[in-house]
Amino acid sequence: MSRAMNKLSDTLLRKLHGKPAEKNTFYSDGGNLSVKYLTSGKLTWYFTYRAGTGRETRPERIKLGSYPDLSLKAAREKAAQCRTWLAEGKNPRHEMNYTVQEALKPVTVGDALTYWLEYYVKENRVDYIALKRRLNNHVIQQIGAMPLDKCELRHWLACFDQVAKRTPVTAGFVLQACKQALKFCRRRRYAISNVLDDLNVADVGKKPDISERVLSNKELGELLQALDKKKFSPYYVALIRLLIVFGARTVELRLSEIGEWDFTEMLWTVPKEHSKTKVAIFRPIPEAILPFVTQLVEQNRHTGLLLGEVKQEASVSQYGRLAHRRLNHPHWSLHDIRRTFTTMLNDLGVDPHVVEQLTGHQMPGMQRVYNHSRYLDAKRNALDMWTERLGILAGTHENVTTLPVARRK
Repeated sequence: MSRAMNKLSDTLLRKLHGKPAEKNTFYSDGGNLSVKYLTSGKLTWYFTYRAGTGRETRPERIKLGSYPDLSLKAAREKAAQCRTWLAEGKNPRHEMNYTVQEALKPVTVGDALTYWLEYYVKENRVDYIALKRRLNNHVIQQIGAMPLDKCELRHWLACFDQVAKRTPVTAGFVLQACKQALKFCRRRRYAISNVLDDLNVADVGKKPDISERVLSNKELGELLQALDKKKFSPYYVALIRLLIVFGARTVELRLSEIGEWDFTEMLWTVPKEHSKTKVAIFRPIPEAILPFVTQLVEQNRHTGLLLGEVKQEASVSQYGRLAHRRLNHPHWSLHDIRRTFTTMLNDLGVDPHVVEQLTGHQMPGMQRVYNHSRYLDAKRNALDMWTERLGILAGTHENVTTLPVARRK
């Protein structure tokens, strides 16, 4: 059998094209490529192959395109690709379908980011809603419709630079999220793009400043008095008071459901779904805060939520960044309340591992694997001591003077 290649010519094809034939005829170009000459004068390219081994396997024929839309050169290139697929043990018909589908409906930037949000963030992070909104506003609305493999670094940078003009820290955060999304898509073989690999936060914005802000005794006392005087809206009176008492993350209270609060065991259990570390957090309910919490439960029972509604993270953060102005304090944020809780409990002599448990931090090293103690008694004692201290700072204890607490050596 002849193994000759490239037997056809453009001259012959131009001569045949559009000229009616007496019967349908195949003309071979070699290398499994042939053109079918129809009675209508139409020319159609075909690749013929056997999907299995041996002559008992029935030949298959796939259409590559029509001449002159698909030129002789392009048809030979397609046939060469088909032969490569065969050599790799792949079926050219299937691979051709994949290729056509990818060309007609490629994975877009928006598809890739949404894939990460739905298949990773939604199940593993507590900031799914906020992150989805942020990526939609800053990236998907700008370049989301672009095919991922066609989206160049300059397109991404245009998005990041636009964000950085207003908030450089947000630009860095968005970059990190996009890099994580593309890495996840690569690992899952959903889509491939390495265009952001060499970028760092400093290239598009800046990292957030590391705050060391801790409220003083005087500032914390004034904040507690402001809560008693209802200087904030009811939602934030409740949120801030509970942040002070428990040292919790805002997300744990924003999403807190009434069913998490057990007044028989006097225990607040943050489910892993609401925990940043995806580990449940167990906090005793101090007697001093019980009336306040039970009032919230009765007031909001119809909603199922301790605070009566779920406010968005961005709204709560913005309110928290401005709350200090109502008291004429130097700037502090809601997260600084959590840092104040940690610092002051350590100053009260509470063991560091108990403080870490109360704040919901993961235990270090192998303790995370083997130590599953809840330290409930130690936590309860710590929170009782803490709420007593808060009463003194708020001025609700008569004839008591606040003295500085000596740090342990």
